[in-house]
Amino acid sequence: MDNFKKDFPILENRNISYLDSGATTQKPIQVIEAIKNYYERYNANPHRGAYSLSIEATEEYENTRTKIAKFINAKNREEIIFSKNATESLNLLAYSYGMENLKKDDEIVISIMEHHSNLVPWQKVAKTTGSKLNYMYINEEFELSDEEIETKITDKTKIVGITHVSNVLGTINNVKKIIDYAHKKGAIVIIDASQSIPHMKIDVQELNTDFLVFSGHKMLAPLGIGVLYGKRELLNKMNPFIMGGDMIEYVYEQDTTFAPLPNKFEAGTQNVEGVIGLGAAIDYIENIGYDKIHEIEKEVVDYAREELSKLDFLTLYMTPNKNNHSSVISFNINGVHPHDVASILDSEGVCVRSGNHCAQPLMRFLGIDSTCRASFYFYNTKEDVDNLVKGLNKSYNMFKKYITKEK
Repeated sequence: MDNFKKDFPILENRNISYLDSGATTQKPIQVIEAIKNYYERYNANPHRGAYSLSIEATEEYENTRTKIAKFINAKNREEIIFSKNATESLNLLAYSYGMENLKKDDEIVISIMEHHSNLVPWQKVAKTTGSKLNYMYINEEFELSDEEIETKITDKTKIVGITHVSNVLGTINNVKKIIDYAHKKGAIVIIDASQSIPHMKIDVQELNTDFLVFSGHKMLAPLGIGVLYGKRELLNKMNPFIMGGDMIEYVYEQDTTFAPLPNKFEAGTQNVEGVIGLGAAIDYIENIGYDKIHEIEKEVVDYAREELSKLDFLTLYMTPNKNNHSSVISFNINGVHPHDVASILDSEGVCVRSGNHCAQPLMRFLGIDSTCRASFYFYNTKEDVDNLVKGLNKSYNMFKKYITKEK
């Protein structure tokens, strides 16, 4: 099996099994060099200068927008809006679309799996507009049933927000079905692709989603760069979320007209290095190909599912359906706090996340406070899984005499 760790300086320089890519991925040398090259050769403020350096920075910035549009098959490049991250993109939608379009007794539907970023903004919208926030709940296999989707999305539903892949469970939701059904009911759909786009090809036209958001840092790009895709006709009707430089057309003492898309939603100096890095990350992903990424991840994650299932002291929170499961595995050692487990794993050079993973309502629904979470990417190997298993056995053996027999 291909080993891509050689492309990632941090994985070459440190003897670790990095299993926290769901939080942020490591960066390949190609991305690091692209950012370095930008600062060394054409650092300037885009859109603001008539001199060649600024023009070159503008070209690189805008070329990445075109690249992203092609990457997700958007119909128009101006449908790509740069943001700080998926969280900012979702807040933009909550304020610029939700606050403007919802009224009393309208309904917003999200799933119990949502990251707080696709949950808390909708709570605020519901409280401000008098609309209602409803939830689709998962079944015993950690999936959304067709019945749940069709029961919760009604004629009153105006917005559906859904994570493509759960950041806790790894469940791959049938977003195409949700989009089609929501559209029949007259609702618009927002897809949070933060946990899916690093691992699978997304075609926004094929999905026919109204909006889609993701963060660059979860797909090899730098921190602080995100993307909002929206259908042009919807974005054109929306008011800007943040006001300031570069998003205006004309400013008078008492009035302002706004620039056309995409500038209308990109106030102030943007994270140009992040955009450049995201472009390089997309080049890197496309050079490998999603088929290859899927092949590598499937082999490692299937192996992890198999090996972790052998540990009778472990509770696993994942669907039994391999085809509906991505690269995230949450687990607990019965009777041991996840933070303690994560600390012991760290002493073995294994990096996992512990906590509620910004999904407290899901944790509450599952009847737990927190979990450990191992999240894989194509630079992981079976050896990383073996190190995880070894660390978990060590954790259990350290605590087993203190663990009550009751589960």
